[in-house]
Amino acid sequence: MTLQETLELHVKAAIKALFQSELTSVEFQATRKEFAGDITVVVFPMLRVVKGNPVVIGEQVGQYLLDNVELVKGFNVVKGFLNIEINDSYYLNFFQSVKNKADYGFVEQKDDKAVMVEYSSPNTNKPLHLGHVRNVLLGYSVAEILKASGKKVYKTQIINDRGIHICKSMLAYQKFGQDETPTEDLKGDKLVGNYYVKFDQEYKAEMAELVAQGQSEEDAKKNAPLLLEAQEMLIKWEAGDKEVVGLWEKMNQWVYDGFEVTYKNIGVDFDTYYYESNTYLLGKEFVAEGLKTGVFFKKEDGSVWCDLTEDGLDEKIVLRSDGTAVYMTQDIGTAIQRIKDYPDVGGMVYTVGNEQDYHFKVLFLILKKLGFDWAKNLFHLSYGMVDLPSGKMKSREGTVVDADDLIQEMADTAEEISNDLGKLEDYNEDEKKSLYKTIGLGALKYYILKVDPKKRILFDPKESIDFQGNTGPFIQYTYARIQSILRKADSDNIATTSVDDAIVMHEKEKQLIKQLELFPEVIQNAAEQHSPALIANYTYDLVKEFNSFYQNISIFGADTELEKSFRIDLSRLVSQTIKNAFQVLGIEVPERM
Repeated sequence: MTLQETLELHVKAAIKALFQSELTSVEFQATRKEFAGDITVVVFPMLRVVKGNPVVIGEQVGQYLLDNVELVKGFNVVKGFLNIEINDSYYLNFFQSVKNKADYGFVEQKDDKAVMVEYSSPNTNKPLHLGHVRNVLLGYSVAEILKASGKKVYKTQIINDRGIHICKSMLAYQKFGQDETPTEDLKGDKLVGNYYVKFDQEYKAEMAELVAQGQSEEDAKKNAPLLLEAQEMLIKWEAGDKEVVGLWEKMNQWVYDGFEVTYKNIGVDFDTYYYESNTYLLGKEFVAEGLKTGVFFKKEDGSVWCDLTEDGLDEKIVLRSDGTAVYMTQDIGTAIQRIKDYPDVGGMVYTVGNEQDYHFKVLFLILKKLGFDWAKNLFHLSYGMVDLPSGKMKSREGTVVDADDLIQEMADTAEEISNDLGKLEDYNEDEKKSLYKTIGLGALKYYILKVDPKKRILFDPKESIDFQGNTGPFIQYTYARIQSILRKADSDNIATTSVDDAIVMHEKEKQLIKQLELFPEVIQNAAEQHSPALIANYTYDLVKEFNSFYQNISIFGADTELEKSFRIDLSRLVSQTIKNAFQVLGIEVPERM
């Protein structure tokens, strides 16, 4: 039981004993630095069941706790806030109970129902870029956090391997490709992406020509021969045309091979893959079913729609008049297929940018209307876009930051800064190369994950690789520093402290233990809110607390062997907690830097 849970029981008991009233909950907050205390009870909400002056009520509750609860050693009341001081023995006992736990903060799987987390979900017409990187890092981290909180988790993605955008790359390759194939220097996903850009260039040239001939821009957009050919290619694909399907299979495989290299470089994985080419037909089946039951209706042109106006939304198309599927058709089919494949899944998390907020409102509502009970447990992990100092990225214009190039740039930047600081003089070349990647990737991941998912990010590679401040390298450096302390302790054969040792804590040690005690709760909150930012910023606060402890207290110059052992044990738990926190963020920690 946590300190907060324990105190809540005692505060409720105090209210019952003093005022013969029942509290349903107690509101706590951290005690402000300028006041004595370790945790604060907010008295104001109690006025709903206890009438009186909040200061007087706070004084009476505080005195009751001091008289009746062993772990309370003092209190003070400031306006309507009851600041409680906790006995050092509580923190020491807590510390002794967790100091050797390698999985500190994590809980065993406690839920039979699984959660499926979808992330990445790229199109097969271009390589992964910086926008995908935020998606992948968020989704992977949320999956790991949910796992750490006790959930069974499946990681998945839906690959958008069909549709007009895919046909655009295929058509451009057919016309201009001259049988080009991937090479060691040109991955398959990049090769296909080049033809997506090529299509756009040629399409714009055709449009300009039509406008020059007197067509309106709107008509030129629809009538450009390349677009009409791409639409024809899509119809042929859906009809199973051998030549079109053969080209599609060949180019898609190039892309999948390229994606796998990028995922390995970033350090993420998946348990299962779904392909829209396999799920859109199931979506069509349920559209037909929904037509019979009145969930959908058909318009005069033959297109099928869902009327959501009574739910405050609008009418949404689920099948085109020519019978071809739209994204919504595919997403309906994919969701249903996943539950068929994994009957233990009780909910899903979709990691998709905030420009799709409306789409997911509609999808979740349609699935509810189709009668699926699990549809109430669907969550859209909506996130803001990533901008660069140079502006917004656009795939079709070829102005994106390629994910592989970005990872390499981060490692190069880490090398440049490390060399300037002269930190790695005793490393061999292989060790340096490995460390540059660890620092570079850590900087990238932390910079992106420390921001609330809903917020837009302006990404600056140089700013992210700073060995000071709220950055990945700063936290990695602190972890490495602690490993150096622990290596010295091992070489000095310093014993560990036992639960019976009578330790008098320094205030800095107590503050560090208080910060450590928060970690399990932070994991649970991050899982509930689907927010890696809570873990990232907690870790930064822990590291600041450790550095304050390290600068103010001598570890190896302690007055007694007992103090020295305690401080080493405390440092060890801090490093384990940093490692565990970074593990769920997908960030490696180096043993030395």
